[in-house]
Amino acid sequence: MEETLITMQEWHKKQAVQCFNETWNLIDKTDRTREEDFRMIHMAHASRYHWREVGTPLHFLRGEWQIARVYALLNLGESARHHAEYCLALCLSNNIGDFDLAFAYEALARAHDIVGDHAQKIHYLGLAKEAAEQIAKPEDKSYLLSELQSIS
Repeated sequence: MEETLITMQEWHKKQAVQCFNETWNLIDKTDRTREEDFRMIHMAHASRYHWREVGTPLHFLRGEWQIARVYALLNLGESARHHAEYCLALCLSNNIGDFDLAFAYEALARAHDIVGDHAQKIHYLGLAKEAAEQIAKPEDKSYLLSELQSIS
């Protein structure tokens, strides 16, 4: 039996991708159990940790966005807001726009909706719509706008 050796960087990347994708599977699941909700939280944080070891600011902010979305799904608004704010800070400090900037604003609008801050929700919805105008791919813009409609 031949043994395959991988570097620590390759291992971290494999773990980051696997945890990110498993988190998405749980996000998409409509009938999660309480145990799966906790698994979703842990997988999102694990993905973000592994990306920190081998990724780029783009990976970091997408990890923060995913964590914010997980907390939003679970109605944990303050945690969602905390990670959404960091996602936006990473976008701004690394001059990352397009799809990612628009979704950073979406995450903040969603988090503020959960905590009941209507004014901030409206503010970030407006910024998300403005940022949507700069999204290069029409399918990405359409996806963002559909997500914004899900915020009450």
